[in-house]
Amino acid sequence: MFAEVNAMKARARAEGADIINFGMGNPDLPTPPHIVAKLTEAVQDPKTHRYSMSRGIPGLRKAVAAYYGNRFGVDVDPETETIVTLGSKEGLANLSSAITSPGDLILVPNPSYPIHQFGFIIAGAAVRSIPVEPEHGLLEALKRAVQHSVPKPTALVLNYPNNPTARTVDLDFYAEVVDFCLYHGIYILSDLAYAEIYFDGNPPPSILQIKRAWDVAVEFTSMSKTYSMPGWRIGFATGNHKLIAALGRIKSYLDYGAFTPVQVACTAALNGPQDCVEEIRRTYKGRRDVLIEGLASAGWEVPSPPATMFAWAPIPEPFKAMGSMEFSKLLLSEAEVAVSPGIGFGEHGEGYVRIALVENRQRIRQAVRNIKAFLSGTGQEETGKDGKRAASH
Repeated sequence: MFAEVNAMKARARAEGADIINFGMGNPDLPTPPHIVAKLTEAVQDPKTHRYSMSRGIPGLRKAVAAYYGNRFGVDVDPETETIVTLGSKEGLANLSSAITSPGDLILVPNPSYPIHQFGFIIAGAAVRSIPVEPEHGLLEALKRAVQHSVPKPTALVLNYPNNPTARTVDLDFYAEVVDFCLYHGIYILSDLAYAEIYFDGNPPPSILQIKRAWDVAVEFTSMSKTYSMPGWRIGFATGNHKLIAALGRIKSYLDYGAFTPVQVACTAALNGPQDCVEEIRRTYKGRRDVLIEGLASAGWEVPSPPATMFAWAPIPEPFKAMGSMEFSKLLLSEAEVAVSPGIGFGEHGEGYVRIALVENRQRIRQAVRNIKAFLSGTGQEETGKDGKRAASH
């Protein structure tokens, strides 16, 4: 589905259309200069051009442990409880393969970031959906899954702040889930990629702040969003030492680790000044406010996301019947704005589109003007029972 929208976007651009792209969550901000400078310095040393370490260089693992200590107040053994991955996405996929046998049952939120499901599906597991929203029955869904599933679930995926919904949770929620999974012998894979992209209230917690979680949980974090380093492909898995060892073993067959200068630069990022992270956060917050306020003025009420770099937007009422895929295509053709259809994140994403904050404020304002013109003009025709718009007059 994403490929179909992307192909349509490419055709429009080839024809000269100025498409404003809110589709892929691909950060547009430059990596902070001091991180780039450290990469440049490290790459001058020929010794760094050899194979690296699959588990990550010791200095970087120590920096991750220090980050967890400073940010979450938890102690991490850099030798046995954290490992460097080629991005959190690859880490999730690799651990899925390490702990899954064909026929296993995995619990995954729906809607969700695709790798949360497909990492396990590729490994031969079956996936059962659970709600993203805790107040919409997530814990009840866990109980039903254990009671009525054969075989019993072996792992649960969590992702807060959530992609695509931007939902956040607190430590009380994590404590309940951990107790449940401990009792039933279920592993937890927590994706915390958006830990530092938050705007309102307290910083998002880590599941590893619950001491009991260390018996069953691994958490994935990433440099991509926090330091605007998506193309560098560096992430981390931290938590239960047995799960980390399993991930380390499968990685030893699959990769030699990221290029050493990249790891050196990441170490400098984690150990260095963090004002760049605050600046990135402020930038996304400013973009969020421009988008949400602008869409409201256009007649499209979208909840303001408390975290992540996404807005999870309900399809405006006149277009609900056509579904998220057709609405995304319509928005692209009529308003020259690209978004991600909610159905691409699972069937429970239907009725929504995801808007990524990856354009500057000026471009966001232009997108809002385009959308406003679309909604107030040709976009307001009645939709028929088949979800298609009536012809304009």
